[in-house]
Amino acid sequence: MSQNSPTEPAGTVYIVGSGPGDIELLTLRAARLIGEADAIVYDHLIADGVLDLARIDAERIYVGKKSSNHTVPQDELNRLLVRLARAGKRVVRLKGGDPFVFGRGGEEIEALVDSGVTFEVVPGITAAAGCGAYAGIPLTHRDHAQAVAFATGHLKDGTINLDWPSLARPRLTVVFYMGVGGLTEICRQMIAHGLPGDHPAAIVQSGTTGRQRVLTADLATLPAKVNAAGMTAPALIIVGTVVRLREKLAWFQSPAASGVTSPDGSG
Repeated sequence: MSQNSPTEPAGTVYIVGSGPGDIELLTLRAARLIGEADAIVYDHLIADGVLDLARIDAERIYVGKKSSNHTVPQDELNRLLVRLARAGKRVVRLKGGDPFVFGRGGEEIEALVDSGVTFEVVPGITAAAGCGAYAGIPLTHRDHAQAVAFATGHLKDGTINLDWPSLARPRLTVVFYMGVGGLTEICRQMIAHGLPGDHPAAIVQSGTTGRQRVLTADLATLPAKVNAAGMTAPALIIVGTVVRLREKLAWFQSPAASGVTSPDGSG
């Protein structure tokens, strides 16, 4: 943990994960720190209702990102955290999911270290774990997958630069974050690098919340089915034979699930 200089107020930045969407999946430590914070710097994808835990007088600063649309550029955001801490504030940098899983938590901590600002990291349930659980899709299973990989499906310059041969493997579950815009390319690449077109795949929209929608299909048909269902971000893509277990293991029902079904007719 880095330290402020003796001439500066003892402000601290807490990098906090708010989990995948259901506020009851927030950790106890995260909830306590939010309630104690002088300032909360928060993203777009934080758990519904989490800001209600903050003090009435706490400063709330929105810095949300939607795909490539950044309300506050990352460098400016880093400077904001440093400035608040140097003003002696207890700052909660609130992120969706877990700060260290495609959350840029590492980049922000680097800036805090370079500036001599005290910080702490509070992990959150990452979206893959939360959405998989609420969709009834275990990420690993002895009969299906002995390994799981997280990948970003965020498009840059029209391409997704991933190690496709290592991802397109049997007995592996692959979870793509931020992949809705590149879904067609993801499925095409997975097939091109060795997986059959009927390899199971699913998409989970707004997972763990009352807006959750789940659609199961396969690599060849998922893009068209997602388009027909009008499913959009925020959503995760899960590829692997574990998707077949949803028919048996699905337990969570949400009002938004109506009308989104798997090929066999289940929700």
